[in-house]
Amino acid sequence: MKSKTLAMALATTALVASAAQAQDVTLTIESWRNDDLALWQDKIIPAFEAENPGIKVVFSPSAPTEYNAVLNSKLDAGSAGDIITCRPFDASLALFEAGHLADLDDMSAMDNFSDVAKSAWQSDDGSATFCVPMASVIHGFIYNADAFAELGIEVPTTEAEFFAALDVIKEDGTYIPMAMGTNDQWEAATMGYNNIGPNYWKGEEGRRALIAGDQKLTDPVWVAPYETLARWGEYLGDGYEAQTYPDSQNLFTLGRAAIYPAGSWEISGFNAQADFAMGAFKPPVQNAGDTCYISDHTDIGIGMNAATANPDAAKTFLAWVGSPEFASIFGNALPGFFPLSKTPVELEDPLAREFVGWRSECESTIRSTYQILSRGTPNLENETWGASVAAIKGTSSPDELGQKLQTGLASWYEPQQ
Repeated sequence: MKSKTLAMALATTALVASAAQAQDVTLTIESWRNDDLALWQDKIIPAFEAENPGIKVVFSPSAPTEYNAVLNSKLDAGSAGDIITCRPFDASLALFEAGHLADLDDMSAMDNFSDVAKSAWQSDDGSATFCVPMASVIHGFIYNADAFAELGIEVPTTEAEFFAALDVIKEDGTYIPMAMGTNDQWEAATMGYNNIGPNYWKGEEGRRALIAGDQKLTDPVWVAPYETLARWGEYLGDGYEAQTYPDSQNLFTLGRAAIYPAGSWEISGFNAQADFAMGAFKPPVQNAGDTCYISDHTDIGIGMNAATANPDAAKTFLAWVGSPEFASIFGNALPGFFPLSKTPVELEDPLAREFVGWRSECESTIRSTYQILSRGTPNLENETWGASVAAIKGTSSPDELGQKLQTGLASWYEPQQ
């Protein structure tokens, strides 16, 4: 009898141990955001693990420029992590269509997001959603508030006021009027063309019309931003042609430039490096009273590797990422990356509040080249980089640039033919 009882006890102990081991799951996250390692290790992961004992999480980022190649290699080799951080639109859509990302439509957490928020991680017909939306970034201009006060400059709201402010800064000579270079090219398009452009093509109205083929890149609303960029060159300082992205960041944070064409992702770094007061202003409209448009670009999502050995644990984690708790942690720990969940998040950082406040003042859109229009060759996103640089340098006219881009797009995109 004793031996039977002992055997039963041992069996029960073995079952409990097996169950504990079965619950002891480790999820690995693939990401390009290596700057966020401390945030994940110190704040996000501990909060999740405290609520979900038995599920451990490891954040394993790659270098941003190498992420796509590294991730694809791992996926092809079957060695990728359980959780995949998703870039918006075509890069992630390609992963889904290749069977690497799971369809997450059946997760109730998806109800926490608007259709616009989910659109960056959906099939073209909207029938499948394969990443939980995490955050967007907003474009505008960050300025040295001390320099503005010193020079008596009011925050500009119209283009005339914007260029008048640049003239005052240039004439004074203490500061470079605007810190942006053209060496790396992408800044000219991202913080230049797609920053100011929505005020010309009326945000989503123009972007969707371009996708539908109802507007062309030779239309005035698409050419005019290049005309405005052509005026920027004289305010960017000597040697801007060879100036890199880190060079521009340093010029601004060291107090040598008064204005920085920006994405909100700069906020954390600038807060840590700048020793002067900063403010932000949205892209100036052409005329006082015009409707303003901002690029509120869906930037980061997170999905599940379809080949994960831990789908239940992965979905538990993704459901938590879709929660208001995660949105509050993420939005305040990484100011400038704005949560996309429907539940409002109270942001603590004043510069982040300035940016996100534009959502209630302006119409939101996303970068014009990111959805559908950069799938072919030539790639419209990359071509827009070069065109924006050429506009600033004055090496091609705005009309020539519009015609070149239109010819390239029409060469492969049927609605534009």
